Amino acid sequence: MSTLTIAIVIVFIIGYAGIALESVTKVNKAAVALLMFVACWTLYMVSPESYVPGAGGMDASSLLSKVNSIIEEHLGSTATTLFFLMGAMTIVEIVDQNGGFNFVRNALRTKSKRKLMWRIVLLTFFLSAILDNMTTSIVMVMVLNKLVANRHDRMTFASLVIIAANSGGAFSPIGDVTTIMLWNKSLITSQGVITEIFIPSLVSALIPALILEFTLKGELDTHDNTVSADAQDFTSCQRKIIFVLGVGGLCFVPIFKALTNLPPFVGILLVLGILWLTTEIFYRKVGKSKSGWSRRVSNVLRNIDMSTILFFLGILMAVSCLEEVGVLNTAGRWLNDVSNGNHYIVTGAIGVVSSIVDNVPLVAGCMGMYTNLVGDFACDGLFWQLLAYCAGVGGSILIIGSAAGVVVMGLEKISFGWYMKHVSWLALAGYFAGMLCYFAINTFLRGYQL
Repeated sequence: MSTLTIAIVIVFIIGYAGIALESVTKVNKAAVALLMFVACWTLYMVSPESYVPGAGGMDASSLLSKVNSIIEEHLGSTATTLFFLMGAMTIVEIVDQNGGFNFVRNALRTKSKRKLMWRIVLLTFFLSAILDNMTTSIVMVMVLNKLVANRHDRMTFASLVIIAANSGGAFSPIGDVTTIMLWNKSLITSQGVITEIFIPSLVSALIPALILEFTLKGELDTHDNTVSADAQDFTSCQRKIIFVLGVGGLCFVPIFKALTNLPPFVGILLVLGILWLTTEIFYRKVGKSKSGWSRRVSNVLRNIDMSTILFFLGILMAVSCLEEVGVLNTAGRWLNDVSNGNHYIVTGAIGVVSSIVDNVPLVAGCMGMYTNLVGDFACDGLFWQLLAYCAGVGGSILIIGSAAGVVVMGLEKISFGWYMKHVSWLALAGYFAGMLCYFAINTFLRGYQL
């Protein structure tokens, strides 16, 4: 490995550490990711001829043109994920701002702790497969704040939201950023990941709930459950239309991809366009003086978390630099040698590590490590399905291990230590139970071998 390559790796490690220690440094991880991206590619440009195949026969102009095309190719690939995320985030924000999720609160309403627990787990699990784990967590915690008065009970239920949201997002092509990345790269298909990962993901969510079943007793101290006046600019029928168009449209995206063979982000922009047009028609009957005017899509767009989008841009482009200099291929070969080709060991370790550091760069790194897409590494191969499960579900082991966990941590002020003491072991039990389930299904029911 050359000195320049080592320098790029060191910059990446320093940046990665800055991202992982965001809660300590108080520096937004998006800023660190962007600096890491620029620093890695700047070092790459010190001697691009060392990495570009056939650079010896090129003049300076041709080499520069080739390098620019390489960077633009990686940027284009990254942009498909970013546009998908921006579209999905906007759709969910539109539905939420206009009262589309009111039905969720009605579906959860009960005084029994056990009944509420099961309703939370199941509703969160399936809702996160349609929306995404982070957005679902926000919606569910907002609902819990209106239903549960006791703080300790609310923290327990919010922790279950994290587990169920990450488990539900793992089996859906649009439920988690990592599955979106794998789906965009055609490493998994919507049908493949749903049919193969659904049962293990469900098991990983049910096991913690089954364990808590023995500790939750009695009835809840509840808040007043009357419906708020928020988002009453639209009629009940209009809110239902917005919900159906938004959530139904997200479900339609995989079908649109199958029918047209266009990238998923095109489908998400189609749904956004239809939803935007519909709300504009509805708002033509709403006076400008009303509070709901601020919930028009043009204003909702200002609420999108651009720091998250920029973080993904920075980390994915930094990882693409490691791919170009050959580091990821080398790391992939080393992992195979150490594990003796056992994909359960490799992906299982990645899942546990994803509870400590962000799973996005981990998955992005794996995508660059394995470029020989045959056998277990082919589309819907065992490795990619396991990676989708482990990277998604493993993030529940620690509260900082997933976007859903970080969001709930902020909303409910759950401490790292409390979660680790009371919840981490539950999430870990569910994680390994799901892996064991996947192993059993593929080994004994389908005849697959390690």
